[in-house]
Amino acid sequence: MSAAEEAGDGLAPPPRETLALFGHEQAESALLDAYRSGRIAHAWLIGGPAGIGKATLAWRMARFVLAHPDPEAPEVRRATSLALPAGHPAVRKTITQGHPDLFVLERVPDDKGKLHTVIRVDETRRLVKFLGSTAREGGWRVVVVDSADELNASSANAVLKLLEEPPARTIFLVVSHAPGRLLPTIRSRCRMLALRPLSEDDVAKAVAAALERKPGDADVRAASAAAEGSVVRAIVLMDEEALKLRQDMVALLERLPQLDYAVLHALGDRMGTAERDNFENAVDAINGWLSMQLREGTADPARLARLATAFEAINRSARDGIVYNVDKKPLMFSIFGTLAEASRG
Repeated sequence: MSAAEEAGDGLAPPPRETLALFGHEQAESALLDAYRSGRIAHAWLIGGPAGIGKATLAWRMARFVLAHPDPEAPEVRRATSLALPAGHPAVRKTITQGHPDLFVLERVPDDKGKLHTVIRVDETRRLVKFLGSTAREGGWRVVVVDSADELNASSANAVLKLLEEPPARTIFLVVSHAPGRLLPTIRSRCRMLALRPLSEDDVAKAVAAALERKPGDADVRAASAAAEGSVVRAIVLMDEEALKLRQDMVALLERLPQLDYAVLHALGDRMGTAERDNFENAVDAINGWLSMQLREGTADPARLARLATAFEAINRSARDGIVYNVDKKPLMFSIFGTLAEASRG
């Protein structure tokens, strides 16, 4: 889970409770058409940046399949989307996590109520047991993996084995923020469905729906414009301080490899040991900038290699900084030094 997603927890309904989908019409049509064909792939890898609606789409598909187990049924043939009414039994059961034919592979809390940092192999063993039984309601069994990026080595290998030998009438919906980092063998066992960042208008509509606001509200528009296509990030940026921090970060990043030390000092002062949200939002802005550079930059392979190495090093340092609660100001100086060196032509 990204920093933006962590920060957005509790500010908007989770994907399992989100019935509206904004954007991604082509991806939704691809899932619906494949299901109606009667030859749907047993596993789908739904990839794209964090916070753009991948899990929302996965849950939308899961509910539709559980509600309509016969792909040839008239209501399936007539459907123009995967939407279900809020009062449908499949919606109620999935929201309350009470559907017997649905399994969600995700991080779970430890004995103290704190989420584990990874999806452990114990959870995949529960999945194996789930798949060893027949569908309780006589239709499909659906597995939502949210997200595959959080699988540790053992759980990733366990999932791979299930994908290699899929049970009949089972659909895996695998969410990933960085599909390129997954095991190549997992990728090869799935049909890829790549989602792109949402348009600013779609972000504004999604934020308005989540927060019961209007898409045209000034703060909704400002946050959506700065969110780089991510609804979760836009919700975080509805906070005025968070939005100003991101704008300052973007200004610094756009000047690289030059460094404005006065601005960097002021930024560092907002990164005290107690200001975890500020630091995580700053790292999220850096990751967004790096991802864009890696996605769009093709002219200088050596520079791309340096940026990719910097991406790994910066996120490792950021994780350590959070775990050990180190002073974030010198850490931010170190991060920008790494960025400046990596971004030179």
